[in-house]
Amino acid sequence: SAELCLLPALAALLPPLSGPGGSGPAEVGLGVLPAELRAAVRALVGELDSLFTALGLREESFAVGALSRVVAAELASYASARNRRRTATNKASVIFVDRTLDLAGAVGHHGDNLAEKILSVLPKLPGHKTDVMVNMVELTALQTTDETCGIIAPGCLAQPNDPAAKALWESFMNLKQKEAVMEARRHLVEAASRENLPIKMSMGEVTPEQLSSYIQLFRNNLKALENHCGLLQLVLATVQTLKHPQTSKWDNFLAFERLLLQTIGESEMPSVLNQLLPMIKSYNERTKDDYACEDFLVLLVYIYSVVGEIKCGKELDTAEEEVKRALVKAICDEPEPSPLLKKIT
Repeated sequence: SAELCLLPALAALLPPLSGPGGSGPAEVGLGVLPAELRAAVRALVGELDSLFTALGLREESFAVGALSRVVAAELASYASARNRRRTATNKASVIFVDRTLDLAGAVGHHGDNLAEKILSVLPKLPGHKTDVMVNMVELTALQTTDETCGIIAPGCLAQPNDPAAKALWESFMNLKQKEAVMEARRHLVEAASRENLPIKMSMGEVTPEQLSSYIQLFRNNLKALENHCGLLQLVLATVQTLKHPQTSKWDNFLAFERLLLQTIGESEMPSVLNQLLPMIKSYNERTKDDYACEDFLVLLVYIYSVVGEIKCGKELDTAEEEVKRALVKAICDEPEPSPLLKKIT
């Protein structure tokens, strides 16, 4: 049978929707949504029904979250879908999940993963959403500043024709950062050895400077450059990420999030906000290690996503007003607001 997502055990936790008028507590219905959102839900339901018709599916719907329940209920009562379910032969369980239930997953800084850091701190490759630009000047004889390095075509992470580069990228995704950086060094040493380059293997911790010195060996050997270009791009991406100022800020984010998760059970929300307040600084007060306005917006989304039910009261109102006032002042004091801040304000 064709199945989109078959999880029988889920039925015990989340009873399938029976459509409008079914059993269970009163839910938000389609009628209370704004007109634009109602139209989007109906369009989504129509497209899902077309997909299920093409697959010959008789679905059983499950939902996690308020909007997901609206979508699933609308699909359950959709006339065309009811007719299809009477005749379709293939069974499937379909689970709708509100992404807003996991905003912490979208804004959090997860663990010790080199691939995620590379994708987060290096600039996006023009015209692409999932690849980055790797500065290739280090492989040339040019002596140039960052402002003029646009004259050299950028490298990128996608290296489908280079087995060593593909294996290294897998390491970046699956290993801890320390192990992934050691893999980068190992691949580089093996490539240099195959090309008879005068490389001296070093033991101990891998540094960006050490990787750069190995990369320099390839610079004046065009054949070696051509043979290992994909691998060199990934190692350069590693070096540039490890040296990037945003990487230390990433580690600060991660440390703050872990501390928050450890203390959130003991601390009330006002206490958490009061800890955050001194960290909110205006442009003239900030150093390169301090959080910018966008960073605080990310932190606030994370905090409110993981605290669960918040106990309202005068203390919370006071703490929130203090944070709002400090954040608004910081935003207003920005000499050149980022595109994101401009969009929000």
